[in-house]
Amino acid sequence: MILNAFGLVGIAATVLGGYVVLRATNEAKTSEVWKGEAEAQKARADRLQDDLTEIKQRLTSIERENQRLIEVLTSLDPSRLAALHRSN
Repeated sequence: MILNAFGLVGIAATVLGGYVVLRATNEAKTSEVWKGEAEAQKARADRLQDDLTEIKQRLTSIERENQRLIEVLTSLDPSRLAALHRSN
C-alpha cells in the first residue's frame, strides 16, 4: 500500500515536473518572439527617424534656395514678384 502511494506520488511529481518544463519552454519561446518583434520595430523606427531627418534637411535646403530665387527675382523685376503673389 505504501509502495503504491509512493508510486502515485512519483508519477504525479513527474507529470507536474513535465508540465512546468513545458510551460517554461513555451514562455521562453514567447519571450524570444516578442524580443525579436521589439528589435524589428526599433530598427523600423530608426530607419523612419533617419528618413525624417533627411526630409527635414532637404526641406531646409529647398526653403533656402527658394528664398534665394525670390531675392534674385525681386532684384531683377519687383513688379513681376508682386504680380506673382497676386496670382497665387
